Amino acid sequence: MAGSSEKAPDSGRGVVLMDNWPGYDLDLFTYPQHYYGDLECVLIPHGIIVDRIERLAKDIMKDIGYHDILVLCVLKGGYKFCADLVEHLKNISRNSDRFVSMKVDFIRLKSYKVFQDWAFLGSSGHPGTHSVDQAGLELIRDAPALLVLRLKNDRSMGEMQIIGGEDLSTLAGKDVVGTGRTMEALLSSIEKYKPNMVKVASLLVKRTARSDSFRPDYAGFEIPDVFVVGYALDYNEYFRDLNHICVINEHGKEKYRI
Repeated sequence: MAGSSEKAPDSGRGVVLMDNWPGYDLDLFTYPQHYYGDLECVLIPHGIIVDRIERLAKDIMKDIGYHDILVLCVLKGGYKFCADLVEHLKNISRNSDRFVSMKVDFIRLKSYKVFQDWAFLGSSGHPGTHSVDQAGLELIRDAPALLVLRLKNDRSMGEMQIIGGEDLSTLAGKDVVGTGRTMEALLSSIEKYKPNMVKVASLLVKRTARSDSFRPDYAGFEIPDVFVVGYALDYNEYFRDLNHICVINEHGKEKYRI
């Protein structure tokens, strides 16, 4: 992406794709045939996504790898990012002189208007199905390290419920990573239990007129205000099987509109 992107010096901005970045021609890549005619371009190829996540893992381990880590990921879209990032974190831990314990569980944040995708990577490895109230959050106290992960930032929430994550209460006093208005709402619930550290990681940060001043501690890519799908980002449950992050075209929007 030379000439059309730049890497900012801080991890909170990541690799910046400029507004005039045209993306890659679809004919240069393989992708599911059932999406032929539905996409405009490949914005970020899968290989670049994987390499960037590996670097994020190195940055995270450098900053908080002296603590055991609890990873909080928001479903549904965040699961792929979380799975790949945690695998890289584990690889780094296996090859270091200090073993870092990582627990994984999943949560979903729900409002009366929208659903936002987050996951809490916990020991069960399966999404929880119950609401977590203040009593459940109490166990967050004294957790060593919590890492909150988000896939992208272009939705906001009003009143919020935390659904799932049976071990959420074990985060107390741990180190945390998360992002956006939704992230601020989640962190406000977590911080009252005084975690040792709170960090936020987001694979994509979209530049929009609605963007607020909140920046993640770790960002994979900063992208223009375009409609992206793939790498577990869906449009009405389609495109989750697309490995690249692509821009959907008008035909695709209409085809999969509910």
